[in-house]
Amino acid sequence: MNKIEHIGIAVKNLENSNELFSKLFGEPHYKIEEVKSEGVNTSFFKVGDNKIELLEATNEDSPIAKFINKKGEGIHHIAFDVTDIEAEIKRLKNEGFKVLNETPKKGADNKLVAFLHPKSSNGVLIELCQEIKG
Repeated sequence: MNKIEHIGIAVKNLENSNELFSKLFGEPHYKIEEVKSEGVNTSFFKVGDNKIELLEATNEDSPIAKFINKKGEGIHHIAFDVTDIEAEIKRLKNEGFKVLNETPKKGADNKLVAFLHPKSSNGVLIELCQEIKG
């Protein structure tokens, strides 16, 4: 793992949350993107060298809607930048982590992504991110 890529925060209302976090960071978000396969709208903020991703459910069956119904708004995941996501998935499986999707899928912000089950990482949902080249 190279670095923390971003921290994901589940929110009920993206428009209201964009306003709140714009005030907090003193800067507007730089991108809004829908990830249909996950039933989510995302918004990204740059804070120094770090990124914050806000996630709003687009339907009641999405993972974000389920998360908010169970735990409320708040930190949803920590994402780590990796050089070779397939090798990292294999390494982590060999280390005993439970991988939620063994085949990387397209995520927001031009990334291939895969997730580790929080039960195998002390209750923290971990996202692996690899920049899509080309």
